[in-house]
Amino acid sequence: MKSLLLSAIIFAFSGYALAQDKIERMSAVEMKSFTPATVEWKDEAILPKGAKSAILLGDPSKAGVFIAWLKFPANYPIPPHTHPYTEVITVLKGQLGNGMGEKFDKSKGEILNAGSSFVLPTGHTHYVWTTDEETIVELIATGPWGITYTNPKDDPRK
Repeated sequence: MKSLLLSAIIFAFSGYALAQDKIERMSAVEMKSFTPATVEWKDEAILPKGAKSAILLGDPSKAGVFIAWLKFPANYPIPPHTHPYTEVITVLKGQLGNGMGEKFDKSKGEILNAGSSFVLPTGHTHYVWTTDEETIVELIATGPWGITYTNPKDDPRK
């Protein structure tokens, strides 16, 4: 009985050690700082032309949390769409309009200034736009991330 109990304890601690090792490997291995001038901006293929993105942590195409910055030009609309998982958006620079529903209607949305955030639940149809200045937002979400446009004609991938 004692050997069985001892084996169970060793097994439990080895599982904890393996889990801790996995957590440490998933974490950032070094401290990193990010600024809009130093991140690597890339053209964003799943959003209308003009958007750029920089992945800060994780991989949006894989399971798990990721953090990305998105940069939009002035007067930039993203038509109504949904996402497969909850996302958190924080405006870092500029202004972002946010509206809910399947029709793009700025009068039914709100304008968020730098420092403001919103949480978008899974599957809620929404649309966003920028005002007359470049806007940068931080997106925190779970992958695999995606976007489904309400009107397939709005999808830039087609």
